[in-house]
Amino acid sequence: MRSSVSVLAALVFGLPAFATSGLAATCSAKGDGFDTWLAGYSKTLIEAGLPPDVVRSSLSGIAFDPAVIKKDRGQGVFSQTFAEFAGRMVNKNRLTVGAQKIKANADLFARIEAQYGVPPQVIVAVWGLESDFGANTGDFPTLQSLATLAYDCRRPVMFQNELLDAVQIVARGDLNPSEMKGAWAGELGQTQFLPSNYLRHAVDFDGDGRRNLIKSAPDVLASTANYLQSLGWAKGQPWLVEVDIPTELPWDQADLPIKKPVGEWQAMGVRAANGSIPDGLAALYLPMGRFGPAFLAYHNFDVYLGWNESLVYSTTAAYFATRLAGAQPVGAGNGRVDALGASDIAFIQGALTAQGFDAGPKDGKLGQRTREAVRGFQMKAGLPADGWPDSALLQALR
Repeated sequence: MRSSVSVLAALVFGLPAFATSGLAATCSAKGDGFDTWLAGYSKTLIEAGLPPDVVRSSLSGIAFDPAVIKKDRGQGVFSQTFAEFAGRMVNKNRLTVGAQKIKANADLFARIEAQYGVPPQVIVAVWGLESDFGANTGDFPTLQSLATLAYDCRRPVMFQNELLDAVQIVARGDLNPSEMKGAWAGELGQTQFLPSNYLRHAVDFDGDGRRNLIKSAPDVLASTANYLQSLGWAKGQPWLVEVDIPTELPWDQADLPIKKPVGEWQAMGVRAANGSIPDGLAALYLPMGRFGPAFLAYHNFDVYLGWNESLVYSTTAAYFATRLAGAQPVGAGNGRVDALGASDIAFIQGALTAQGFDAGPKDGKLGQRTREAVRGFQMKAGLPADGWPDSALLQALR
């Protein structure tokens, strides 16, 4: 199997192009014609140079999985507010176990930080959120999940390429098909790497000749650091610091893309919630609007968004890491937060798009794109432009 590595390396950049052509034109959310499509996909992989035995062992006997499609259509967790999601995910048990993991693996984390520049708290927070420190990596057959999503009409090209990379992981000798079980969307291992990230960023840190992100803690933790470094992690720099804010600010400036010297925020009345504020460039980030918790978000927080573009997930992961590093529990903010449900958010997304503001898909999830559109409308309508959709915004749009 390992003799094919040099061939595969040359194909990594060539194979994805084929998946955007004829194969992408065939798709179904019900699975009709799946077997015919999979046979054609397998044939194309072999013709492109992947070893036939690897393709057959990876793709033979798998079936279209309706449970994967159901999961894909029902990701309601990211419709929660930061307070709801973080309150559930950053719990006492995870904080306790996370601290124990850091202490028990101190030497390993020291080697990882020396090589990649990522502190243990950041790695362990991701580890805890993604799989409860390796206890729950998922039991969906990865290749079957990827093939199902590759045939589904929502994101076929993306998952045809992920399926290709999963087969290349098998060909490289890191995992065999029976070992490849994980999350419903094809993420693998204790920190849930999509196959494309596994192929490119997994490292063999225990020296056994395999990159095993399912069973090897050294491989898992070092690979996580390697991936974060590739996303731009800056060694020794902060990521998220809780602050107290005054009741009046130029709210349109409280936006993740707008980074100012910390001194400028302090001149506006921003103060440390606990301890002191590190110097540097930072954005004033209000994950639940002007009445909720407030943070200064530094460059390294952008790395979290590179890992997962969901604002609520990335904020929770970054907050978890600050807690492991000694921060106090986040405060409630300056008042009652007016939080709308997913159906109202979906209505707002549609209404904003109809008025020329790019709010992204009408999915009821409050991501950065939707918040930018909300802010734009708030400025136009003379509302406090904090990017948070509330009842006043809903009423103005109706």
